[in-house]
Amino acid sequence: MTVHAPQRLARQIRFIMEIDKLKRIVRNTYLTDRVRLENDAEHSWHLAVMAMLLSEYAADASIDVLKVIKMVLIHDLVEIDAGDALVYDEAARAEKARFEQAAADRIFTLLPEDQGAQLRALWEEFEARRTGEARFAAALDRLQPLLHNYHTEGGAWREHGITLDRVLERNGHMAEGSPALWEYAERFIRDAAERGWLPTGPAEG
Repeated sequence: MTVHAPQRLARQIRFIMEIDKLKRIVRNTYLTDRVRLENDAEHSWHLAVMAMLLSEYAADASIDVLKVIKMVLIHDLVEIDAGDALVYDEAARAEKARFEQAAADRIFTLLPEDQGAQLRALWEEFEARRTGEARFAAALDRLQPLLHNYHTEGGAWREHGITLDRVLERNGHMAEGSPALWEYAERFIRDAAERGWLPTGPAEG
């Protein structure tokens, strides 16, 4: 059945239906009850709530919280085409970066030009991590899976053989967006190592 709509609305609805596919992109992070891995849509929703609740810890007190929320809600839409990659797999992430540009070209152009350009700009800002909003959004994007791994007693860390030194190195940029959240994260990361949930890497001896 075809339901006719004005062209602008039709494009908006097409985009809305397309991003439903984000629910099927499985991440390398377990739900805290360990029943299954989370999907990208769940991850993005979780970050949006975190942005509302934790904005007081942003390094830049003048950030636009609504902009951060928009950013985290759309930051993984390119994974509809490009898929997810383990954050500690540098080779896979480098390869994935190429596919994400092509994904952005396709997905954001489904929208009317003005809205597509707006969302593409937010995605590019998030990726560049040069603004206060982008740095805070990136800090939240790293904090959330760290919390999940801690509360599943190592979860994906254990499954993929991730070590303490790699976790500290890969997530240290959180301090750019929120020194307070990175300080908190570093404490529970080291606690995880002490509990045996995160093997000690070579840098930590």
